[in-house]
Amino acid sequence: MTQQTETHAKLVVDDEFKVGPVHDRVFGSFVEHLGRCVYTGIYEPGHPTADEEGFRQDVIDLVKELGATTIRYPGGNFVSGYNWEDGVGPKQDRPRRLDLAWHSTETNQFGLHEMASWLRKAGGNELMEAVNLGTRGLAEALDLLEYANVPEGTARSEERIRNGAEDPFDIRMWCLGNEMDGPWQTGHKSAEDYGKLAASVAAGMRMIDPDLELVVCGSSSHTMDTFGKWEEIVLEHTFDKVNFVSAHAYYFPQIMPDGSRDMASFLASGVDMDGFIKDVGAAIDATRSRLKSDHNVYISFDEWNVWYMGEEPSKNPEGIGNWPVAPRLLEDIYSVADAVVVGDLLITLLQNADRVHAASLAQLVNVIAPIMTEPNGPAWRQTTFYPFSLTAAWAKGGSVLEPKIESPQYHTDRYGDVASTNAVAVRGADGSVSVFVTNRSLDDECTFDIKLPGDFTPHEIEARTLHDDDILAANTLHDQHRVEPYTNDSASMHSGTVSVTLPPVSWTAIQIR
Repeated sequence: MTQQTETHAKLVVDDEFKVGPVHDRVFGSFVEHLGRCVYTGIYEPGHPTADEEGFRQDVIDLVKELGATTIRYPGGNFVSGYNWEDGVGPKQDRPRRLDLAWHSTETNQFGLHEMASWLRKAGGNELMEAVNLGTRGLAEALDLLEYANVPEGTARSEERIRNGAEDPFDIRMWCLGNEMDGPWQTGHKSAEDYGKLAASVAAGMRMIDPDLELVVCGSSSHTMDTFGKWEEIVLEHTFDKVNFVSAHAYYFPQIMPDGSRDMASFLASGVDMDGFIKDVGAAIDATRSRLKSDHNVYISFDEWNVWYMGEEPSKNPEGIGNWPVAPRLLEDIYSVADAVVVGDLLITLLQNADRVHAASLAQLVNVIAPIMTEPNGPAWRQTTFYPFSLTAAWAKGGSVLEPKIESPQYHTDRYGDVASTNAVAVRGADGSVSVFVTNRSLDDECTFDIKLPGDFTPHEIEARTLHDDDILAANTLHDQHRVEPYTNDSASMHSGTVSVTLPPVSWTAIQIR
């Protein structure tokens, strides 16, 4: 066992160097018709807590506590084979369909109307709607927009009214397809073909509602062969017609030749996300310069999380006769180490607030999610719930300050030498300073100093740390509170500097009021 040593790191908080405001949409999440995210997740008629619409109140309560804002819906891979019309109208008339993305049966008992109603009950979250550009195109996208946003007087708007929604849904943010360069995507396309399609759909949608905010698909991941060139070609076609380009990234510890997991590299996943954001930003800037455009395009990091891709919980059903309804898919159980990585990724998103104006933790319930449920049973918080909920609670409405960090380094096989401490400071609208910090080191405790602005006089310090001596400890159905943040009593203040002791493999939130 490695001998634990103590290291030192420092963050300088300077009000003169602001990255940008904290965008509420950075705390978005994602609901896809995948596994049990919808059925027995947010929607389970007959559950002891279900309301008259079949929505689980225990899940709604946890979503409110989580602090999720914009919810991306209905996919994801699912959307590339989805007919939105199947999910509206009388439930007894809605067709059952094969979902090719996840080899499941879609009952369509939950659709656009149910989603809009659920969002109102879950705290007024914003709906971010995705249109199918895999098996469908311009006409179907325009029909959906007319149905959702036109108040009355047209065929589709009157259909919505007959289906029970007198007022339009007024959806402002729309995804133009999903991961369209992925060979796994139903109807995947070349960058040239997708760029032309997305441009025509964007132009058509703006003829109905010119103030929409549109997200064009970036490459499906930083490691795709198409990455970079895809962004350039697609943005050449769409730049002045869209507001965002998407980025997607999932992280997990690679298995080493000796069978162990590369935890050191995994804990530094934020290094890759930061590089990804900067690469996409460079593609945006290059395209803007070539086109001599005055328009700005930002990043919607609308899928990100830890996902043990390819391992047992992630496997799809197989067989021509095996198309189950809401099978248990992608139900990863998250550890302390996973939660520290999620906290580190949130820090990275905030550090790039000038570029990243929206993000969606994928997904919300049961499917690689911070919230888990059992059919006809309880709902509980995974370890990853806590860094998200505390960051959302303490960062919303603030301004991100440029991170000035002094940190020791440690070596990773994947990223080389990286900072063992990663942090960001947010100046709150109430004058408070909130700092979010991870100690990525597997072995070393860290004394972390926060040097405050000269005119800042702290009256109260609160520090909350997520850590366990067992970095694989998790919350499960049978032990739902095994891992929770605790008050870090080491926090102290002397001569304008706040000091906190960070245990190895930990995430800490500090609020200085």
